[in-house]
Order: sequence, then structure tokens, then C-alpha cells
Amino acid sequence: MRQKQIGIIGFGNMGSAIADKIKREYKVTVFDRDKNKTNNLSGIKVAKNIQELVKGSEVVILAVKPQDFDSVLQEIKDFTKGRLIISIAAGITTTYIEKILKGARVIRVMPNLPARVGKGMSTLCRGKSASNEDLEFVQRLFKKVGDTLIIGENMLDAATAVSGSGPAYVCYYLESAADMKKFLHNFQRAAEAIGFSETEAAILATGTYLGTFEFLKKTGLTPSELKKQVASKGGTTEAALKVLEAGGTLEEAVRAAKKRAEELSRKE
Repeated sequence: MRQKQIGIIGFGNMGSAIADKIKREYKVTVFDRDKNKTNNLSGIKVAKNIQELVKGSEVVILAVKPQDFDSVLQEIKDFTKGRLIISIAAGITTTYIEKILKGARVIRVMPNLPARVGKGMSTLCRGKSASNEDLEFVQRLFKKVGDTLIIGENMLDAATAVSGSGPAYVCYYLESAADMKKFLHNFQRAAEAIGFSETEAAILATGTYLGTFEFLKKTGLTPSELKKQVASKGGTTEAALKVLEAGGTLEEAVRAAKKRAEELSRKE
């Protein structure tokens, strides 16, 4: 069977984690503006520029920061018709992407940091033009970096608040020597409180919880160091941690993260 050609734009934490886990099964090409990130790669081709990458790929993963996203969309929009585009940028909807990348099939994925050690928790949803077959393919792809859960796009901001920011909550409670069994119970309840079913909440909370412990074990990072890696300035995790540090409950923190995700979202 012929290998699919997969291109990844952005070779930071997530782009590099995905490339490393899928390169044995697919032909992977990557591009990052910072050439130092793509030096001396094994089993991965490096494109000279973004256009070359898109033209040579059937599937393109957009693993760039939200602030760089619009400029990348403008650069690739003339080459994406008929291609499957996977976006892992927080808060940018499939409708927004489809409007610019006319004729592309778009799927959004929200992975979390433990994907770097193959223990991530990724939520997936599809845009209007993507098929169920596309969604199944993307799910298989992201199972290479951990567990997956397919949800409606209306729940993606909530997923960002639970599994996206979740490793920081685990670390916060670990640092405060809390009862972690009780934490996990409260984490599931918090996920239910913002709209997930009992089953979905259990999958997201447990996957994030176990993935975080595995990440700490494999990387040797302290909970404090991991917390800093997850919490970007002005982001969803920072909003949640402020609530916890002020003595708020985990549910209040998760609600604050979801509210921040909605504020940052680009829908049209």
C-alpha cells in the first residue's frame, strides 16, 4: 500500500512530536521558519518553503502558533484545494479556515503536551467539507501520540479547558500535596459541569491525568516546570491557574479556562 504524503508546518513541541511518531508509517515533510529546529532530522524530509511542502503533500498539519496562523493561511491558500488540512491551533474554527482555504477538507485537533511522549489526549472534530473517512484517518494518526476522542466543534473550547490545560491542573495539585484520587474525581465532575457526558468526562480527565504522570516520568521535569510549559501568557491555562491560586475550586478554574478559550476563538 502506498504511503500517504504528510506535510507538517511548524516544528515546535507538537509538530515534532507528531512527526516523530508517524514517520515510520508515512512519508513526512516538515517546514519551520526557524531552520535550527529542522537540522539533522532522521527519516523526515525538510521542505525549502511552505508552498513546496503543501504542493507535495496530500495531508497538511498546521502546527503553528495562533498568532502566526493567518499569515500561513494566506501563504498556502492557492495550493490547498482538495487537500486534507489538520489544524491544531487553539480557538480557530473550521469555518474560519474553510473560508480562506477554499476547497480544502478541514479537521481540527486539540492535542495536549503529553503527546510528546506518546501519552497525549487529543480531541477531534471535522469541518463541513471533511468526510467521516477523513475523520477516521486523522483519528488513526493521532492515536500514534496517545488517546483520542471525537466531539462536536461546539465542545472544542471546553476540551481546551479540560485536556488542553489539564496537565497544569494535575501539576498544581501535585505541588500542593493534594489527595490525587479526590482530584481526579473532581476533575471529571468539572468536565461534566461544562457540558461533557459522564463517559466523555471520564475519558478526558483520566487520559489527561495518566498522560501527565507519564510525561513527568519520561521527561524528568518537575510539576512546576511542566506547569510553566503548558501555561502561555494570556492563555486558557493561565486563566485557570489564577482561579486556583486565589483559592477557587477546580470547577471554577475549568470554567475560567473555557471562558478564556471562547474569548480567544476566531469563528468567522
